[in-house]
Amino acid sequence: MRPGCERCDADLPADSGQALICSFECTFCRDCASGFDGGRCPNCGGQLRPRPSRAGAALARHPASTQRMYRPVP
Repeated sequence: MRPGCERCDADLPADSGQALICSFECTFCRDCASGFDGGRCPNCGGQLRPRPSRAGAALARHPASTQRMYRPVP
């Protein structure tokens, strides 16, 4: 579970309802994803879907990643 949007680097905590992911776990905020053609990931072409949240004991046992992927638009 990545901690931020790959396009704008906005924080996306594990319990955020603003995160969208594809099957390769490319992660984007809703604002950035709204500009992608047909709801497709710009990296791999996969469908973007709401990321499931992780909270409580599950988050404590399996913390979200701290590694950020940041790929701003040129």
